[in-house]
Amino acid sequence: MAAEPPLLPGADEARRWAAEELAKPEYRDAAPSWLDTVWQNFLDWLLSFGGSPGDAAPVPSPVIALVIAAIIAAAVLLARPRLNARARQSADLFERETALAAQDYRARAEAAAADGRWGDAVVDRFRAVVRSAEDRTILEPQPGRTADEAAQALSVPFPGESRRLSRAAASFDGIRYGNRPAGSAEYREMAALEEALDALEPAASPAALS
Repeated sequence: MAAEPPLLPGADEARRWAAEELAKPEYRDAAPSWLDTVWQNFLDWLLSFGGSPGDAAPVPSPVIALVIAAIIAAAVLLARPRLNARARQSADLFERETALAAQDYRARAEAAAADGRWGDAVVDRFRAVVRSAEDRTILEPQPGRTADEAAQALSVPFPGESRRLSRAAASFDGIRYGNRPAGSAEYREMAALEEALDALEPAASPAALS
């Protein structure tokens, strides 16, 4: 049995598809303000296809589909830099509104562990690991650093702990941004990592990391 030809949208259907796609919050919030005017002009153009029989011949559906694809592709390209920046901000290691020392994060982690809030405990203990390295001038403080970036940077002065650092960063991301549950064993592993790093001398000088 021969395959049926693909269905192509008419003008109304194409306009509805494009409107639904570009109405998504990520496009509306990230797109430059002038895109609203361009989009409205595009909608007006599509509306003109439904004229009277005496008007010019309607534009074929394949042409409409190609224009729809081009408009959506342009919106994605315009929005992507802002969307990427927003995603990166959401994955920051430290809360931007909070500036705590390593001992403060450690105290918060221990308090959370005492309450059985293992996810909070693991997250704050990893923050203590990174803040301690910054306090020791092993890492240069870097706003916007992610857990994975911190683990990679710490693997340079502590190459023997690179595997544990990578696991710790994955745990942080999974708990903090993936809503993954944590347990006491994961917290003990994070605490052991911090204690091990605090007892080690870095293999590279701070100057070599800059």
